[in-house]
Amino acid sequence: MSARLVVADDSAILREGLAGLLERRGYEILGQAADATGLVDLVRGLTASRQRPDAVVTDARMPPEMTDDGIRAAVELKREHPELSVLVVSQYVVPVHAQRLFALPQPPRAGGVGYLLKDRISEVTDFVSSLELVLAGGVVTDPTVARAMMRSGASGLGQLSARELEVLELMARGLSNTQIAGELFVSGAAVAKHVSNIFAKLRLAPDEENRRVRAILAYLTEHGGGPPA
Repeated sequence: MSARLVVADDSAILREGLAGLLERRGYEILGQAADATGLVDLVRGLTASRQRPDAVVTDARMPPEMTDDGIRAAVELKREHPELSVLVVSQYVVPVHAQRLFALPQPPRAGGVGYLLKDRISEVTDFVSSLELVLAGGVVTDPTVARAMMRSGASGLGQLSARELEVLELMARGLSNTQIAGELFVSGAAVAKHVSNIFAKLRLAPDEENRRVRAILAYLTEHGGGPPA
């Protein structure tokens, strides 16, 4: 069965265009919302009728206040339904908004979270790959947002080396070990060793569920919270 989605954006053209794109890719669109209040009401209504969506794709900035309404709605829905996957798209690089999303608790079997810039939607294959990663319970952030979070945040994750932080940033962008190896021009074995060291230094035991997601969330939480870029 195809994933069931809700799409929210105050621009009817963008909202309809995104919904149409996703439908052509085989997703089922359960509904659309033009503002944050409508998004929350729509998801709650669908859930009450046993049609809860698998994921919400929402703009970060929407009515009624046109500030961070979409982010607040996403956080509210994620707290009510941890199993719901949420992909936020934004026209702006605002690290503090992304950090609020990534700082949410991530219990076992929780839905994934993602924060992408709207320019990324035009790269359809990359966008759909990011959505699939989020639907699978993963974490993904736009490369530009990840770099901005790193610049604006804390000094780092204590014991990690510069190379390990670089690997963890690429993990936060949704790259696999093989893709990271290609990006850094190193062997897959070298990347695997860095990833293993990251897990060890973050005290993520081998039997801990979804260590990769937890490591990425630790990175994004530490490197967020600064002033908007």
